[in-house]
Amino acid sequence: MSTLQIPKKITTYLLPLLTLFSFSGVALASEKLPQSLTFIGKSKFQQISQKAIANNWRALPIGDRMVAIALELEGIPYKAYTLEIHNNIESPSVNFDGLDCWTFFETVQGMAKMLETPKKSYTPSDLLAQIEHTRYRGGVCKGNYLDRIHYLAEWYTDNDKRNNIDDITRKFPTVTMPNQCNEMSKLWKYYRYLKLNPELRPLMAQSEQKMTAMKVKMVPKSKVANIEKHLKNGDIIGIARHGDGSYCSHVGIIIKDQQGRARFMHASSTYKKVVVDSTISEYLHKFKKHAGILIARPK
Repeated sequence: MSTLQIPKKITTYLLPLLTLFSFSGVALASEKLPQSLTFIGKSKFQQISQKAIANNWRALPIGDRMVAIALELEGIPYKAYTLEIHNNIESPSVNFDGLDCWTFFETVQGMAKMLETPKKSYTPSDLLAQIEHTRYRGGVCKGNYLDRIHYLAEWYTDNDKRNNIDDITRKFPTVTMPNQCNEMSKLWKYYRYLKLNPELRPLMAQSEQKMTAMKVKMVPKSKVANIEKHLKNGDIIGIARHGDGSYCSHVGIIIKDQQGRARFMHASSTYKKVVVDSTISEYLHKFKKHAGILIARPK
């Protein structure tokens, strides 16, 4: 029997569709750029993945699984703007060599979700698929900068709606945040895509106007100590801020220590690395700008 020959013209059309799926049937990320740009620190990823498989972290509850992964990232240097990787094209990305507060928690959550699909080994594309699913509005990156969720308050709303998290903020005493979102359109010079593509700036401002119209709830700083006992491993904590610019200025996760205290783990611009910090209530009182917290429980 002769080998089946597929005409080149057909494969040209089929290849983009075939690359959307892994051989296990799990959809991969819409990778718009080469992994030389989108995935930095593959050796660290493989080290953590292999340890997770060897120790069967997949069997852990997702919050405990997130903590196990997060502790492997402790000490990684803080690095800002690692998502600004191209002049024009947006693509899911990961950087294990440097993390900011957002990329820290989403990398931890993404790896925890990745492990739910049992495999003998994991590839960068497996993690990029999870990153795409939470980082982008509706879980899809089409290559456009504005596909990405740029404000944490919207990330909570979008991912809660899609059942990736449970936004439990309103289960506790809350107040409505008075805030005007305008940080990115005002500080566009700091963002590579906005700096090099002026047409994106008014569109970003329109998106920010929608954000400003949201009714965002927070647990005020004065109430956080009383609710710490209800927080769990892996809870994603958005740090609400006083004043305009954005609803939240920082984010990290909860780690319960041996005494049962709810410690705040985050990529810290103060310590210049990923750290396990004080309890979340103590952390809030270190900075006057901190107004309270938003709380998401991973699913």
